[in-house]
Amino acid sequence: MKLALIPIDNRPVCYNLVNDIANIDSDLEIILPDKKLLGSLYSNADTDGIIQWLEKLDEVDAIVVSLDTIAYGGLISSRRCKDSVEEIKSRLQKVKKILKKGKKVYAFSSIMRISNNNVNEEEKEYWNKYGTQIFEYSYKFHKEGNDFSDVPKEILNDYLATRYRNFQINKMYIEWLQEGLFDTLVFSKDDCAQYGLNVMEADILEHTIQSKNLSGMVKTGADEIPLTLFARAIVNHALKQGIKATCLSENIDNIKAPKISVKFLAPLHKHLISNYEDISIEKSVKAQIELAGAVVAEEKEADLVLIVNNFEEQQGEIVMGVKTLPFSGQFSLPKKPYIIADVRFANGADNIFIDKLFNKSIDFDNFYGYSGWNTSANTLGSLICVGLVRHFAQNYNEEAFRKLQMVRFLDDWAYQANIRQALNGKREAVNGKRKEPRADFRKLTKMMMPFEKRLQKILRISPEIKYKFPWKRFFEIGITIK
Repeated sequence: MKLALIPIDNRPVCYNLVNDIANIDSDLEIILPDKKLLGSLYSNADTDGIIQWLEKLDEVDAIVVSLDTIAYGGLISSRRCKDSVEEIKSRLQKVKKILKKGKKVYAFSSIMRISNNNVNEEEKEYWNKYGTQIFEYSYKFHKEGNDFSDVPKEILNDYLATRYRNFQINKMYIEWLQEGLFDTLVFSKDDCAQYGLNVMEADILEHTIQSKNLSGMVKTGADEIPLTLFARAIVNHALKQGIKATCLSENIDNIKAPKISVKFLAPLHKHLISNYEDISIEKSVKAQIELAGAVVAEEKEADLVLIVNNFEEQQGEIVMGVKTLPFSGQFSLPKKPYIIADVRFANGADNIFIDKLFNKSIDFDNFYGYSGWNTSANTLGSLICVGLVRHFAQNYNEEAFRKLQMVRFLDDWAYQANIRQALNGKREAVNGKRKEPRADFRKLTKMMMPFEKRLQKILRISPEIKYKFPWKRFFEIGITIK
């Protein structure tokens, strides 16, 4: 299969991870625009360059498109971009003409988030003074109909105008969906609460889609959506071609949507809501499975078992000092293919759970992947993509899979749950931007060594590994394995 993908931005989890997952199947060809064309924390994507790349794109079986990248220059740029509705629509019309040339298109667009803090690192400049007040205004307006705010009128009006512009663009995408341009269209809710203007917009978009009986949907999450759509494209292609999955035994003429069973390690608490999300972890799991083109099933019928290390009181977050009960029970690994979603903590692994996992004998014939990346939705979407790509792999690359797992464990466990805390030190907020200590790569490499050595024994590979901070902050890390 040949698949093209336009990422949200140039972060490793948005760009490199796509390649790493695709490498699991040597018969799967993934095509990405040059990383230099994509946006970063403080720079917008080269939209003209990406449009030219699209125009020159060879024939592909499917394309996954971040509409924010083309419309605004990226996910972060969608909150900062000053272009008018007319300018954005003009740019998008060029893309529409290209996509109409028979490509199978899986598209996604964000519903602009409302972060509950006074940090403008990823927002407009005024967020450093009025971020929490704008969040409170949004929350109370939705919940109580209260439109009073202490935020200066010109700032609130600018914020609402940006929201309205993005909302108008999203409504236009529904028109394109109705015209048949998209095979699937997803609106993503990023960093959302129970109430807010973003939740109101999501309800309107969802009602419009349902009333017209269209193949669109609203999903909680953001960064993982392209990977979930990547998985959906793989599943749809396999079903269309009658491709037999690597772990299926039924006749090739009887190929059906892959079945995934879910095993919560804290089943009595699956109704709890994750940090940065507005639905229970149980609903989040089901939504990610269905978006990927799979179905939920009982374990005896399942092709994959999804093990979820969920939280019991509230989701913890080590870097933010949010405590929760670590995993304290026992678990067994299935004797059929399984994947592991570690969501007891946001932004990093559960150290005690990892120790228990590593003390077991991992059978690489059945172990199909681990993730503990950032939010619950991020973890689930990326993990399910890995599991399904391996599930349908026609030319499975064991070395590529082990390298991918090395990256995930080094990032989600070694770095996020352990080393990041030591590197952070004391951080100050200067004009709403986090001022972080200077990155010391020698110190980082030295601190990662004990984790590398343990993983080398478990994964049975000894690659050359290099690290970097791609956005010059400690929130994310770049890991290169040679």
